[in-house]
Amino acid sequence: MTFTIRAVEEKDFFAWHELFEGYCAFYNTPLHDELAVRAWSWFMSPERKAEAIVAVDDETGALIGLAHYREFIRTLAGGMGLYLDDLFVGPDSRGEGVGRALIERVKQIGVERRAIVVRWITAADNETAQRLYDSVAQKTSWITYDLAV
Repeated sequence: MTFTIRAVEEKDFFAWHELFEGYCAFYNTPLHDELAVRAWSWFMSPERKAEAIVAVDDETGALIGLAHYREFIRTLAGGMGLYLDDLFVGPDSRGEGVGRALIERVKQIGVERRAIVVRWITAADNETAQRLYDSVAQKTSWITYDLAV
């Protein structure tokens, strides 16, 4: 399988939505239309609150993977980083290097923007993803907390 990584485009909404729905289902989070439209607006707005790239099957033109990311400030390091919020590859395209290529593209974007780190989290039981992540990045000792507001 050959594929191309590129920025998401307006015309991708429905194909992106299908992938994002798969991502949400994986994490047992229902995808409501309002949530999808809000996320999409972040990618399409001039302010680019978040950004998205997709993997496209070169033969069919179908979207087969996605990555959502955003910039964040690292005050202790005196620089900025990229936070990889979401990474998902459709079930039929897994094991083909799509996830690795999406991470590599986010890393390249970080280099272009002079970021000092690309950071992400994953579920403790997502062992398949962790095998990939362990091969491309260093696991940290940090523990994540959420405070509901």
